[in-house]
Amino acid sequence: MKYLIVGLGNIGPEYAHTRHNIGFDIADELVKGLGGSFDNIRLAYYAEVGFKGKKLHVIKPTTFMNLSGKAVNYWMKELKIAPENVLVVVDDLALPLGKLRLKLQGSSAGHNGLKSIEEVCGGQNYARLRFGIGNDYPKGRQIDFVLGLFDKNEQLELPALIDKSVELIKSFVTIGPAHTMTAFNK
Repeated sequence: MKYLIVGLGNIGPEYAHTRHNIGFDIADELVKGLGGSFDNIRLAYYAEVGFKGKKLHVIKPTTFMNLSGKAVNYWMKELKIAPENVLVVVDDLALPLGKLRLKLQGSSAGHNGLKSIEEVCGGQNYARLRFGIGNDYPKGRQIDFVLGLFDKNEQLELPALIDKSVELIKSFVTIGPAHTMTAFNK
């Protein structure tokens, strides 16, 4: 059984470790923890790792957030992976910091990366791990907040929250989405 795990973010040092790039950070930790590394191949940083008999194809699109669908569509077709075996890891303003929410489908909720995936891949029938980044920003400053770094207190919490996200991904590929949602969507 093979899976496509997609960490969403933007390439470039100016975006490294920002709230909007939490998908990249989680993908990095997943691959590093399983002894893999990324190569820059066709529209994405790509890694292939194994976990408990499952093959995980992990990508971080190099298309920038708003064109993520182009990379996801390419790798789904290239690897012949069905939408139900795709998990997209994404930041979510509507959830408090570190709150995790696994959903099997649903709207983009205004997230440009998810909008792109819906448009290019033809629908919402793929799982997404929404990682809460909070919404503590002044009115009209959403872009600065999302593209900003986590504050010092948040940075202290991040390693444990990223580890929990990695555990959720491992659960998704081993015991399946329904049991994973029961265990993690509390």
